[in-house]
Amino acid sequence: MPPYTEAVRKALQSANDPAAAADLLFLEAWEMHRFGNLGALLRAGQLRRANPVLVAEIEAELKAS
Repeated sequence: MPPYTEAVRKALQSANDPAAAADLLFLEAWEMHRFGNLGALLRAGQLRRANPVLVAEIEAELKAS
């Protein structure tokens, strides 16, 4: 799945391993379509707390489009 937002494209440039890249793509997917299983909710919560600036950038881009 390619990144849809410029914020995630930029963040992927500094992702230093496949797991970090997967986390960034998951976070973007979560912001686009908040799916409802408990594991996804917990993972998204951790990623959102660890990346508040990126979350704000993704949300702004999604609202603008």
